[in-house]
Amino acid sequence: MELREIKALLALMRDFGLSELEIEDKKGKVRLVRAANSADERHTAAAGAPRGAVRAAAKAAAGLGGPVSDARPPAAPELGPGHRYVQSPMVGTFYRAPSPDADPFVEEGDSVRKGTPLCIIEAMKMMNEIEAEIGGKVVRILCENGQPVEYGQPLMVIEAG
Repeated sequence: MELREIKALLALMRDFGLSELEIEDKKGKVRLVRAANSADERHTAAAGAPRGAVRAAAKAAAGLGGPVSDARPPAAPELGPGHRYVQSPMVGTFYRAPSPDADPFVEEGDSVRKGTPLCIIEAMKMMNEIEAEIGGKVVRILCENGQPVEYGQPLMVIEAG
């Protein structure tokens, strides 16, 4: 199953309020389970899927930047003029640096170009480097190092420039 197919299934689960979905096709079997973190937030995880299907989805996501949006997700800060969210393209763990001993990829106030590494999302033991999809200035970093993140969750705010 490809990453875009998994994203579509996650969107359907969210839209219809499903807490669990299991799909099987000729490529394999995927089971998606949503568990509540709090009254307003949901955490989505893939469980029970064959390693090959999930690994292929994770590999497809490797090196891709998250969606860039000016739509305001729930519990996200207001955007100023020209500001855009960098959103997580997957469920995983947010890391600001390539290793625990290394400096963070970016700090608030840093200028970035399209393709500049911003952070890493660890998903299923794979480190996925998230790159800037637009050039500009990092206005705000919204996640803490080691924090679990959801698909579509805002990670940073970039002022397009």
